[in-house]
Amino acid sequence: MGSTTGPRGPVRRFATGVVALLAAASLVTACGSGDGGAGSGGSGGKAGDAKGADDGSTLTMWTRAATRPQSEALVKAYNAHHKNKIALTVIPTDDYQAKVGAAAGSKDLPDLFASDVVFVPNYTTSGLFADLTRRIDALPFADKLARSHIKAGTYEGRKYVVPHTLDLSVLFYNKELYRRAKLDPAKPPATLADWDRQARAVDALGGGVDGTYFGGNCGGCGVFTWWPSIWAGGADVLNQEGTEAQLDSATAKKVYDTYRGWVKDGIVAPGARDETGTTWTGVFPKGKVGVMPMPSTTLGLMPKNLDLGVAPIPGPDGGRSTFVGGDAIGIAATSRKADQAWNFLAWSLGDDAQVNVVAAHKDVVARTDLAANKYSAADPRLVMINQLVADGRTPYALKFGQTFNDPNGPWLSLMRDAVFGDGTSVDKDNKAVTASLTD
Repeated sequence: MGSTTGPRGPVRRFATGVVALLAAASLVTACGSGDGGAGSGGSGGKAGDAKGADDGSTLTMWTRAATRPQSEALVKAYNAHHKNKIALTVIPTDDYQAKVGAAAGSKDLPDLFASDVVFVPNYTTSGLFADLTRRIDALPFADKLARSHIKAGTYEGRKYVVPHTLDLSVLFYNKELYRRAKLDPAKPPATLADWDRQARAVDALGGGVDGTYFGGNCGGCGVFTWWPSIWAGGADVLNQEGTEAQLDSATAKKVYDTYRGWVKDGIVAPGARDETGTTWTGVFPKGKVGVMPMPSTTLGLMPKNLDLGVAPIPGPDGGRSTFVGGDAIGIAATSRKADQAWNFLAWSLGDDAQVNVVAAHKDVVARTDLAANKYSAADPRLVMINQLVADGRTPYALKFGQTFNDPNGPWLSLMRDAVFGDGTSVDKDNKAVTASLTD
C-alpha cells in the first residue's frame, strides 16, 4: 500500500484474484508450509540459519508493477554479487491478485512473491507463504524490522513475510506560503488544531492559494491519511481481528469534523469532492496548497524549486502516526528452494542493501536502526520519515479491499457522509463497515 499515483498505493482496487486464492488454499497448504518438507521456508531447513544458501540456484520472483523500481534495483544488486540469480517478473498491479490466485490453484507460484501489505493476511490465512519464523528471529536486527509489516504477516503466532518496500503517509507543507501567511516554516502542525489554524492562515492569502486538499471520493486516500490522525489521538480504527470497525469513536469524529469544517468554509482546493485518487498527489506540487497529507514516496517527485517541509500526521490533541503501506514479501509454500530464496530476503534486509540500494534511491528503509544513514543524513526530511516507521501501523483485515478500497464500499460512504454531509450518520455507517468486514 502506498501512493495512488504510482508506487505503493492503498487506493488500488481490490482484485478478484483473492477469491481464487482462497479457493486454492487447501491445494497449497498440502504442499508443505509446516515444520518439515522441502517447501518450508522457516520451520524447515537449518534452525537459526539467518543467511540461507548461495549455491548458484535460479529463483523466480513476482512483484506488482507499482513496486517495479525498488524491486528491480534490489534484484539487480543481488544478482551482481551472488551465485544465485533472481528471475524477476513484474505483473500489472491491477492483475496481480488474479495472477497469484491462478498460480496458487495450479501449484505454480514463484519461489518468492511480494504483496501489497494490506492483502498479506489473505495469503497467510490461505497457506500460500512458507513459515519464516525461525529465520526471521535469527536475524541480528530482527527487532528493528518494520514491526507493522511483520505484524501484518503474522498468523497464529508464526511469521510469514518480511518488509520489501515501504511507503508512509506524512504531511507536506509549503514553506514559502507559510512565510507569506506569517507562519513559522520551522513549526509544522503538531496537533490537528494546528493544522486547521495553519491551513486557514494560508487559505486567507487568496489569489488561487488554498489551505489544504484531500481525496474526497477515494477510500484508499482516506485510510492512508485520515486514520493516522485517529491513531495519533490514541484510538483504534478496527479491532485486533479486523472484524469490527471502530470508526465512530470520539477521536475519529473530531477528525471528520475538522475536514467537514474545511469543506464548509472553502479551505480545500477545488476538486476534493470528486477526487478519486488519480490526481490527488498532483495538486500540492503546483505550489498553491499550504499543507496536506500525502505518500512519502512523492518527496522525490517534487519540483526542485518548491520549498517544502515534511512532518508526521498529528492527532486532534497531538501525537504522531502514519499508515505504513508498501509491499511485504515471502517465500511460496510450494518452493523447493527455500534456503536459496531466504538468502535473497536476508540480504535484502542487511546493511548493504538497505543503505546502498534502498536509501541510495531515497526510499524508506525497512529497519529503524538505519533511519539515519549516509544518504538520508543529507536530508532531515528523509530521516524523519525513516524514524516515523516505528510510530506507524498497518491495519489487519481479511475483507480490507471490499470494505475500504472498493469505490462502492461502506467506508467511502462513511467518509463522504461525515465530510460532505452533516456528520450525523457516522454511527450508522460504522455498523455498515463492520458488516462488510464480517460478510
